[in-house]
Amino acid sequence: MFGGWGGGGVLTLCCSSSLKSAFFLFLPPADIISTVEFNHTGELLATGDKGGRVVIFQREPESKNEPYNQGEYNVYSTFQSHEPEFDYLKSLEIEEKINKIKWLPQQNAAHSLLSTNDKTIKLWKITERDKRPEGYNLKDEEGKLKDLSTVTSLQVPVLKPMDLMVEVTPRRIFANGHTYHVNSISVNSDCETYMSADDLRINLWHLAITDRSFNIVDIKPANMEDLTEVITASEFHPHHCNLFVYSSSKGSLRLCDMRASALCDKHSKLYEEPEDPSNRSFFSEIISSVSDVKFSHSGRYMLTRDYLTVKVWDLNMETKPVETYQVHDYLRSKLCSLYENDCIFDKFECAWNGSDSVIMTGAYNNFFRMFDRNTKRDVTLEASRESSKPRAILKPRRVCVGGKRRKDDISVDSLDFTKKILHTAWHPTENIIAIAATNNLYIFQDKVNSEMH
Repeated sequence: MFGGWGGGGVLTLCCSSSLKSAFFLFLPPADIISTVEFNHTGELLATGDKGGRVVIFQREPESKNEPYNQGEYNVYSTFQSHEPEFDYLKSLEIEEKINKIKWLPQQNAAHSLLSTNDKTIKLWKITERDKRPEGYNLKDEEGKLKDLSTVTSLQVPVLKPMDLMVEVTPRRIFANGHTYHVNSISVNSDCETYMSADDLRINLWHLAITDRSFNIVDIKPANMEDLTEVITASEFHPHHCNLFVYSSSKGSLRLCDMRASALCDKHSKLYEEPEDPSNRSFFSEIISSVSDVKFSHSGRYMLTRDYLTVKVWDLNMETKPVETYQVHDYLRSKLCSLYENDCIFDKFECAWNGSDSVIMTGAYNNFFRMFDRNTKRDVTLEASRESSKPRAILKPRRVCVGGKRRKDDISVDSLDFTKKILHTAWHPTENIIAIAATNNLYIFQDKVNSEMH
């Protein structure tokens, strides 16, 4: 068993008719998925795209009549989150692309999420309505006011059933907080505040206050010519509301404690791995840049992704990671061509499973990698149209560097670098994963689980 995945990493594709249609449509660049995020229960899955749209999928309830439909996700709601804007002071066009989506813990029947583009963060409320009021005294059926002289009796309005309607309304707009492009947002465990990070600053916001935020990290030098690194990602600790971490383009992690001071420029802990002089090259600094950082659900570990590896750090050990996994080390000899086509600057995300025992991240050729921390086994899987039939079983793939090739091996020279999996998400409690492959969304689930229902 591979960390709970059946058959050494065997996965099945679960998709609804809504999702299937996405596999075979040619979609414009605006439909390229730019972020994927499950909510805290895993019942809802949100995706954002380069066109500024947010699509929310809802998991189908279990059905005794259709046991094989358990786990499928159908489109629940679609809305336009951001529009293209223009900064007239800087003569700069602001893209509508959704950089990040974060769900807020559910407090009542409604759901809430934060979405952000490069500059503006918005809080959205998602509600359901399946009843409508009828029998108003002062309004007619069309909602227009009646002539009061025609009202001769009073009646009690009643609620009548109607087709389910999902309403998405903007609750807050947090603007003008960032000079540079927002790369990450993270909701605090206190459920009252969240932080947003750009290349040089991190701001702390209150969810109820839109006109001001508190700057908690500022690494901008007095002279921009002295700039040596930028902030690449940040996240709050899952349990301690005073702790957060941010990563840098130099490959380091800084853990900050907001109890120490209002401005957290001085970190509490610095996590950095010494560079091996023998591996030093022109590309060393580029490939060491951390593109994503995620706390484990337990809060004990941090998961980071750089260009070639994923690393697990123990919060109690700053000198080196406790685990390092090679994602696609076979690309080390191709860094020059990857630099020329700008692929070396791709920002891959990473994810934990619900028990923190398996980690996942994307690669090229629509491959994604999974690593079992307990058995140290790993598997390469492919999200492709060829395997996009419902209930199809994913077979492990292998990249061949040289020498003899097996039947299903793929040569490193045959990899398609335009097909890349940058964005992935894992269901918080179950073995269900969401993979964004350019403009296609794939949802896979554990074969063992699907056969149990």
